[in-house]
Amino acid sequence: MSAPLLSIEAVGKTFDVAGRHARALDSVTLEIVAGECHAIVGESGSGKTTLANLIIGLHAPTEGVLKWKGEALPAQRPLALKRAIQIVQQNPRSALNPRRQIAASIRLPLDVHTLYARRAREGRVILLLEEVGLDASFLSRSPRDLSGGQLQRVAIARALACEPELILLDEPTSSLDVLVQARVLKLLDKLRREHGLTYLFISHDLAVVRAVADRVSVFDRGRLVETAGVEALFAAPRHEATRRLIEAIPVVTEAEAELRDRFRAETLSKEGQSP
Repeated sequence: MSAPLLSIEAVGKTFDVAGRHARALDSVTLEIVAGECHAIVGESGSGKTTLANLIIGLHAPTEGVLKWKGEALPAQRPLALKRAIQIVQQNPRSALNPRRQIAASIRLPLDVHTLYARRAREGRVILLLEEVGLDASFLSRSPRDLSGGQLQRVAIARALACEPELILLDEPTSSLDVLVQARVLKLLDKLRREHGLTYLFISHDLAVVRAVADRVSVFDRGRLVETAGVEALFAAPRHEATRRLIEAIPVVTEAEAELRDRFRAETLSKEGQSP
């Protein structure tokens, strides 16, 4: 296995809310390996988004340390680190400036990080659009003219503009219908292979995770409770939180129905009930 790109070592995060301490993350230790798609899954409030915010530098950990290629991530991120670690958010409509044309939104990272000669940036924007399956006709359009799937492709293109090493994907398909979701997931897989990217894929939906992830880490009430390869996790989940997530998968195939029923029967048996 490759060396860790990102290391999370005994990281905790406590927020002060209305004069009370709210524990969002509790002693999380995790490694993200270069080139993998590592999924972070858990129910609402499990700490997934808090972890993402720590990684991109929106918040600082209360304790513990995050390391990038073995070096501690500073509280104030230099431009080089901001460029290396990008995020694609759940709702592209809120992530993109509605007053800015698509061309300007994608070009902004090129200007901020002074990538490519000025005259070459327009051509680079067109190439980025083509990489995510959109053509030059989208350059002059505004976000309100685009569908949800098209907007998410623009958000992905903007992240790619920085030529990052790690992309955080925070529920990137949860607001899309099933057909559009499948197309975006296929695009993300293609881009990862072509660009040698590493993904941290945050989701509550194990059906999506099963289709894209190499490894999965399960969070429950701020704690990391299980990490395993995706096939091993589905074949033999160890923690009750993992079982709950698997049981919540919408059933599509007979195999998925058998998997769900087996876990439900095992849970009822542990509780001394008959299924």
